[in-house]
Amino acid sequence: MNSIPTALRLNLRIASIAKYLFLAVVLVFAVFPIIYILLSSLKTNQEILTSGARFWPERIVWRNYLEAWHLANFKRYTFNSIFLSFFVVTGTILTSTTAGYVFARGNFPGKKTIFAVLTATMFLSVGSLYLYPQLKMAMALNIHRSLWGVIIIRVFSIGVAKLYIARGYINTIPREIDEAAKIDGCSFFRIYWNIILPLLKPLIATIGLLSFRQAWNDYLLPRVFTLGNMNHAPLVVGVIGLKSTGEATTSWNLMIAGTSISILPMIVVYLFLNRYFIEGLTVGSVKG
Repeated sequence: MNSIPTALRLNLRIASIAKYLFLAVVLVFAVFPIIYILLSSLKTNQEILTSGARFWPERIVWRNYLEAWHLANFKRYTFNSIFLSFFVVTGTILTSTTAGYVFARGNFPGKKTIFAVLTATMFLSVGSLYLYPQLKMAMALNIHRSLWGVIIIRVFSIGVAKLYIARGYINTIPREIDEAAKIDGCSFFRIYWNIILPLLKPLIATIGLLSFRQAWNDYLLPRVFTLGNMNHAPLVVGVIGLKSTGEATTSWNLMIAGTSISILPMIVVYLFLNRYFIEGLTVGSVKG
């Protein structure tokens, strides 16, 4: 009788060890490329070309970041990326939570059908085919020569994944709160603004992080919209353009330093919002 609990505990311990070993392997494969790039950005160009496989730099060279910053006009590009990301994140949070609230609490004809059609678009992968109609629409509105065109398109092209997360999260909020607000005379959208929106902090963090990642890493659309005026280009476009700069063409240390500059903000933001990000994804994953 005593051997059964002992065997069970042994099996549970083995399963736990195997699980953590598997997670450790996944972590190594996920984190290693980022760490390798960050460490390579501190190497000299000669060391990268002759001893690229070496993990640790022989001598730390912080000057790579200064040269890349000034050579590729990264100060201007970084400001443009912050400008683009701020308005895309702010606008997307408002449009996604509003749409999620309407589909969660609204009562209008065809709600389920419209939501089903929007959900079905998740399975369509059109890639860059969206680019031409988006550009033509922006040209018709005369917003195709700056980042404002990119901002408007990204904000009002509500991602289905964000809409799905928002609707599921709002469905977890008791409807009794809405009913009490209605008794006090609140309208449908006033309930959203004064009651529901303040309760969506984890959801806002999740949508904000997803939107920030999309805006910060966006390349194709900003590249097309700023083709005639590179002073409006974001940082990712500047990093890609760095390889065509005369001095940086063969300077891999500057290329990697520029890449590191572009990925560091994303890492920092994720580290700060990680807890809210996970909570926003998981709450409502069962209900809604």
